[in-house]
Amino acid sequence: MTFEGGEGCGKSVQISRFAEYLRTRGCDVVMTREPGGTPVGKEIRRLLVEGDKDKFDEITEILLFYADRRIDLTQVVFPALAAGKCVLSDRFNDSTVAYQFYGSGKFADTGIMDRLYKIVVGDFKPDLTFLLDIDPRTGLQRSFQKAQTMANKELRFENVDIAFHERLRRGYLELAAAEPERFAVIDAAGTIDEVAARIIAAFQARGFF
Repeated sequence: MTFEGGEGCGKSVQISRFAEYLRTRGCDVVMTREPGGTPVGKEIRRLLVEGDKDKFDEITEILLFYADRRIDLTQVVFPALAAGKCVLSDRFNDSTVAYQFYGSGKFADTGIMDRLYKIVVGDFKPDLTFLLDIDPRTGLQRSFQKAQTMANKELRFENVDIAFHERLRRGYLELAAAEPERFAVIDAAGTIDEVAARIIAAFQARGFF
């Protein structure tokens, strides 16, 4: 299962809360994230999320994301699934399409992403994707507040103009509308407990325990 959403939507907190819920139900949970779910991935993450927003061209950036994805799949996700474990990922391929296609607007279509997905991932898809939906201005405010309290340097995407984040949100919602059987759109406004309860309710409504 994957967690998706724009900046400041609360994914990192909610994925941890959901992992706790699954463990109380007897699941052996493995958590990962993109980028940065492996030691090499952490180095790729640093390159991608820190520094100037224009330091890479679009091809370089997307290749780095798919390199990280391949490493995470082969070293973390696929071995865990083969062992019967439940895998939760903080971002997956939907982030690449939402950020690099819808958000940046630098690609005419998703052709390069579709081809890279087939090479890197194959036919694999998450069983369920939680899209934490929030107004971009609210999300960015949360992100900057968090950065001030935690000395967070991962602000490369937050520093992009608001129009980027509005396109990003629309893109995510279009992806969810195209695959309603996989996506559960969650209202990410509210307290941590309120959002966590919405996620669990959506999970149970899909027929899971």
